[in-house]
Amino acid sequence: MTINGANDSLFAIYRNSMHYLYVMEQNDFIKGTLSTILLQLLSEKGPMYGYELSREVKERSSGAIQLREGSLYPALRKMLAEGVLVARTETVGNRARVYYSVTEQGKARAKEQSSELLRFMNTVRELLLPQPGASYG
Repeated sequence: MTINGANDSLFAIYRNSMHYLYVMEQNDFIKGTLSTILLQLLSEKGPMYGYELSREVKERSSGAIQLREGSLYPALRKMLAEGVLVARTETVGNRARVYYSVTEQGKARAKEQSSELLRFMNTVRELLLPQPGASYG
């Protein structure tokens, strides 16, 4: 996975409007959120093929997150094996295209994991924001 040009071992999110850069080890963050992101997108949008998913993540993150094949397809295969996704192959032109869809189990997992992730992010936000009346130094 490459995020804003960071090498594969780093996960970086950059938001120009807020002028900050977070750099984290890719494995520490993405492994726990990639399936949630993919399940949520597929729940919202319906069947999509791999490149379409990658493009949607890039677009919705304003280019901050760019999924590489080496991250995306292993995650999709794992979710297929877990029964949260199903796949169907269509031929478009001369190429086979695999479309992924969320199962009922996958929809339930997307809802649960999205809620958990949002709660966690809000908790971390509260921990990181300065508290009124706090003194530093």
